[in-house]
Amino acid sequence: MAEKIVVIGSNSFSGSHFVRHALAQGLQVVGISRSAELAPVFLAYRWPGFDASRFRFAQHDLNHDTDKIAQLVGDFRPEYVVNFSAQGMVAESWLTPEHWYQTNVVGNVKLHDRLRRFDFLKRYVHISTPEVYGSCSGLVKEDAPFNPSTPYAASRAGCELHLRTFLRNYRFPVVFTRAANVYGPGQQLYRIIPRTILCVLLGKRLPLHGGGHSVRSFIHIGDVAEGTLRVAQQGANGEAYHFSTTQMISIRALVEKICTMMGADFSEVADITDDRPGKDSAYLLDSTKARETLGWADCIDLEIGLRETIEWVRGNLDDLKRQAQDYVHKQ
Repeated sequence: MAEKIVVIGSNSFSGSHFVRHALAQGLQVVGISRSAELAPVFLAYRWPGFDASRFRFAQHDLNHDTDKIAQLVGDFRPEYVVNFSAQGMVAESWLTPEHWYQTNVVGNVKLHDRLRRFDFLKRYVHISTPEVYGSCSGLVKEDAPFNPSTPYAASRAGCELHLRTFLRNYRFPVVFTRAANVYGPGQQLYRIIPRTILCVLLGKRLPLHGGGHSVRSFIHIGDVAEGTLRVAQQGANGEAYHFSTTQMISIRALVEKICTMMGADFSEVADITDDRPGKDSAYLLDSTKARETLGWADCIDLEIGLRETIEWVRGNLDDLKRQAQDYVHKQ
């Protein structure tokens, strides 16, 4: 029989692509998100030509529906639970930090305390973030000390520490993943790559915080989804795994690259603005562990991934123009 998996946060960009990948690998999937399913343009498993017949969706809020989520998991009896659900957005976490701690710590703790009682669960994959490390120099390994510099990062680090207590006391089968700057078709329009593409197509200006000098390693969502499933099926309990490419690029150079690919003038697209408070200058992840222990490798070159994302925006432009293009906070 096909293995079963519950994906919490299935409406998210990474969650929807992971659902698509898991289905393509033959798994039965239940997705859970606090909102009703998004417009199909943002849900990779709802795109034309893809079979999602082994997928079922349930609308439950992590902060309010712990019992319903636990009952669904108990009835479905999956081998794996993968949790993408979190309050994201670094800069906005300064405005109402209590919302970030409520979801990323309290809501998650309540869920984990229910999940740890299920003896059928082989692995719980907690999707974390390299933001927990703060600004670092050189390549960062999975055992680097936490040094969060924003409420968002502190809330994610706090949840990881909580899970480690459950690992030690209950042998809760948790594993962690951290991926740096995931991108691809279907991403939220306020993220740097789709936002740049939209600014070029719609003749808008793009604010480039701090001149775009922060260095990042952008990785395609397809590579991350493939790695995440490997962690669920093969990962060692208690371990963290990085997914990153070896190609480093500044935000400015990335925007310049997109402009060049689209035949646009960078100076007519970007506006230099002040940097965000607490923004990390770099977090360059060492993904050796995932490569050597899981046989994972990133396969999608940045230019190929950018072209794919440009074509997604162009091909769905009329639909995307009707969608929210700025972050809308929900709690």
